[in-house]
Amino acid sequence: MKNHFSFVGSDKGSWRVTSNRTLRGDGLAPVQRIEVINSPAAEVIEGGSWVLQGFTSNIRYAIRDELTRLKAVQEGLNRPAARSAALIPIRKNAEWWAMTQEERRAVFEEKSHHTAIGLKFLPAIARQLHHARDLGEPFDFLTWFEFAPEHTALFDQLLAQLRATREWQYVDREVDIRLARDA
Repeated sequence: MKNHFSFVGSDKGSWRVTSNRTLRGDGLAPVQRIEVINSPAAEVIEGGSWVLQGFTSNIRYAIRDELTRLKAVQEGLNRPAARSAALIPIRKNAEWWAMTQEERRAVFEEKSHHTAIGLKFLPAIARQLHHARDLGEPFDFLTWFEFAPEHTALFDQLLAQLRATREWQYVDREVDIRLARDA
């Protein structure tokens, strides 16, 4: 599957871990490096401390106008200048999943303004959401961000604004792993 990704934490990988902070719930074992592989974990070589899997999919809580605005300014991943990254696995609580999709959309956008917040930080910060819940993973979402090192403070502002929203009241597990790509 082209849209299935594995994030392998070990002592090998393209991305060097610069910090691993647990914000809520259980953390992840510390690792030195992370490799992002575009294949299921069953196809990943052995030797990793942990593997998180997710898949890219349609954007589930955005309306057409929001998608159009995002696509107009979002830049892709793997840009040469984007030598910093963050992997932020998130799990939301049972209350979140008990809501209908329309109710979750209301919290996500109408009350938390998730897309509007994200738009303020584009194109400096590229992002990709990976869905993990349907795979039975320990997190619901694996959020991947890439940015140039000089945009680290901007990225921290983005996270602070998102974490201050009503949506984050439903997060019961979150780990913030910061990474750097060697030259």
